[in-house]
Amino acid sequence: MMTLTNQYPSLNGKTVFISGGGSGIGASLVESFAQQGAKVAFVDVQEEVSASLVDRLNSDDGNGEVRFYPCDLTDIERLQSVIAQAAEELGPISVLINNAANDTRHDFRDVTPEQWDKCLAVNMRHHFFSAQAVYPYMKKLGGGAIINLGSMSWHAGQGGMPGYTSSKASIEGLTRGLARDMGPDRIRVNCLVPGWVMTEKQLNERVDAAAREAIDKGQSVKDPLMPESISAMALFLASDDASMCTSQNFIVDGGWI
Repeated sequence: MMTLTNQYPSLNGKTVFISGGGSGIGASLVESFAQQGAKVAFVDVQEEVSASLVDRLNSDDGNGEVRFYPCDLTDIERLQSVIAQAAEELGPISVLINNAANDTRHDFRDVTPEQWDKCLAVNMRHHFFSAQAVYPYMKKLGGGAIINLGSMSWHAGQGGMPGYTSSKASIEGLTRGLARDMGPDRIRVNCLVPGWVMTEKQLNERVDAAAREAIDKGQSVKDPLMPESISAMALFLASDDASMCTSQNFIVDGGWI
């Protein structure tokens, strides 16, 4: 990962909680906030890669403290317990980034009610319950920032994954509702909408010649969209520099949608 150049003094020493931080965009978020001197707690189901990330980041004296907590985000009781544990060990959480998701393709003709419920649990439900769990800490601190990760997929009218696109569309509504409810406590809630990010998973599983052609056609800026560009926006939204930014969608997609 390249080192982002902007430094935000207001993030130094803050406790940041990130879901799905073991790989891809999530790992970039963890590293970026650690480079700001933040205390970063993250959850993931990928224990081996997550532990390796922690070892690497904590060995760098220039970073803040990083801790990993294994957690299946469909288990809300476990998720809220981990949030409480992280707050006890690292300090009250002032930044929450709801990043975890799974864009597994599925044919709408074959989806069962059980599969639909699981898709929403993986991609959307934990956003709400994480926000609910961190709210008391942020209120006591006098403010905070919640960043929900959306997706350009439904904006672009992509098919083949209606459970995923429905979940991501609903996150924008959740963001606006929570921003209104939490605003009096100076808690800002925004939605960060990535384009087609070139993570290792996407490069290995999705990005073939046809995909590259679609990306070149769709993006106004033709450079590959990397995780660091998403992290750069997240740092700004979490910082005091964005103190009057709330209830908004911030799109980072190279000018696709």
